[in-house]
Amino acid sequence: MSYLKTKIECLKDFLNLGKSKPCENEYHIKAAIIWIYKAQDVTKDGGVSRMYDLRRGWGASYPETTGYIIPTLFDYYHLSGDLESRGRAINLAKWESNVQMENGAIQAGTVNSNPKVPTIFNTGQVIFGWVRAYKETGDKKFYNSAEKASEWLVETQDEDGAWRKYSSSVALPGPNTYNTRTAWALLKAYSVISKEKYLVAARKNIDWAITQQLDNGWFKNNCLTDNDRPLLHTIAYAIRGILESGVVLNDNRYLELARIPADILISLQRNDGSLAGRFDSNWRPTVRWSCLTGDAQISIIWLRLFEIFGKEKYYLAGKRINNYLKSVQDIKTKNKNIYGGIKGSYPIYGDYGKYQYLNWAAKFFIDALILEERVSKKFSL
Repeated sequence: MSYLKTKIECLKDFLNLGKSKPCENEYHIKAAIIWIYKAQDVTKDGGVSRMYDLRRGWGASYPETTGYIIPTLFDYYHLSGDLESRGRAINLAKWESNVQMENGAIQAGTVNSNPKVPTIFNTGQVIFGWVRAYKETGDKKFYNSAEKASEWLVETQDEDGAWRKYSSSVALPGPNTYNTRTAWALLKAYSVISKEKYLVAARKNIDWAITQQLDNGWFKNNCLTDNDRPLLHTIAYAIRGILESGVVLNDNRYLELARIPADILISLQRNDGSLAGRFDSNWRPTVRWSCLTGDAQISIIWLRLFEIFGKEKYYLAGKRINNYLKSVQDIKTKNKNIYGGIKGSYPIYGDYGKYQYLNWAAKFFIDALILEERVSKKFSL
């Protein structure tokens, strides 16, 4: 493609606010998988590129999100029988072990970030990948990596259950409520390593996070950039961590506390199925753009609540937001760098991942559609 044609295509991508008619989930999942494969192939080092930026091109490999892309690829393998997906998942898990720091942690930022700083949240997210890879393959290398990372998380946790040290260098300093997802990762580790201290540390963090929750379900200290107006992305992290921990620990209190914000967000779903990208402490939307990653994550939460409680409102809300996400996925473009990708924001010039297609947005989009498929079949919907 000539330089001029490339510039014209990019300009179209900048200005295109149109939506596509949603197709079958399988079609959209496959397109997003193709984009994930592309994001891995362009890095040359084996990890998954953080994003494709319309202004600057592909970014470096991102250990944090590469880690939790691994379970998504295994899920796709089991859904489709695509052996390539399984092979890529295993190779990504090996790559994560190779970039793991000596103390067991995962660094902040992309692999080319210097200095390399150990980070709590990123470490937790890669545990998801190692545990799943171990369960799928039985390879002790993945068990050892997950154990080493989990030991570091337990050692660095404060007595009240929060993590105040080793926050991400690209986020507000801790404690961060969205680390409930790190607590959930420790429960994943416990499922294969069976060290009681992992279970204890996870529960301690969830109990601390609950102290940050207002009566209306909103969480304090819960954003990468603005704790007064947290992103839907980190709101979803916090809710999901509490929800899934409640399932693992059979703790109905956790489940009910997760339902409070999930129910409020249903009432805030917009006519097109989307949600606003940020909310203040009174659940007032503070931006007009939508955080597509957060939309997909909330879809997953609603569909999980449908599985648990059987309330139809959760299924309908999840399906609506999935249809919205399918409508804004790039599936008509001839640009292979964005085909099947999911933008950070919609419109693409929104403040979250501005002008970027994020690997974790594609990951959660795939997860949401696979879960919708599972729920639909399970309940004959």
